[in-house]
Amino acid sequence: MKNGLMSIVGMIERLGALVLDGIVRLGAFVLFLLNAVFYVFLPPFKPRLWIRQIRIIGADSLFLIILIGGFTGMVLGLQGYNTLRRFGSDGALGTVVALVLVRELGPVLAAIMITARAGSAMAAELGSMQSTEQIDALTVMAINPVQYLVSPRMLAGVISFPLLTSIFDVVGIFGGYMVGVGLMGAPSGAYFNGIAANMSGHDIMTGLYKALLFGVIVMWVCCYKGYHAERMATGVSRATTEAVVLSSVLILAFDYFLTSILL
Repeated sequence: MKNGLMSIVGMIERLGALVLDGIVRLGAFVLFLLNAVFYVFLPPFKPRLWIRQIRIIGADSLFLIILIGGFTGMVLGLQGYNTLRRFGSDGALGTVVALVLVRELGPVLAAIMITARAGSAMAAELGSMQSTEQIDALTVMAINPVQYLVSPRMLAGVISFPLLTSIFDVVGIFGGYMVGVGLMGAPSGAYFNGIAANMSGHDIMTGLYKALLFGVIVMWVCCYKGYHAERMATGVSRATTEAVVLSSVLILAFDYFLTSILL
């Protein structure tokens, strides 16, 4: 009886330790974001760092965004036409493709693609700097590492994600037009007329709000994981993997919550 009671007490203690450790980690996670955002507005400002990160996150991801956006729109045009034709509504193809891209697939797929390309590289870069003690060297030189390494990436992500998402949407809409109208024979005039008649500013802003939030999430998670990478042989690879996985999960989770709020 006594041994059973001690076992239960031990389980409760371990569970409590796990909960407290999770709360501490979550607090450090949130404080990291607050510090990064705070230092964005605190001098000295580094425009060259901002521009460099916008190029790395935004311009260098442009080809991937165009490629994935085009194929996504083509798939939507093909599947949408075959589905709508069964109900005699193939004239609504443009509306379906545009709304699905602008409200949902555009922000989500663009964010995941940028996470896979730029976010993973960012986590690996910061993880390498942590393992080789370069971040400690910045502190010794009286340079705030969060302000120097993280804040420019946060700002660049907030700027780049909506722009890349908009490009993804436009390319996807034209990809759907190429397949749905050019290949499958959907009505040409109804495609863009349906978009103009049925897409509202609220739909466009919903996608941009999601892109802004996803930009913050991806930069936050990838920078945090890289910045706090373990100084061991597998530390960088583990930080990179965790950054990509956690960013992707949070993108999908917050997409649901934002959709339920903005619907």
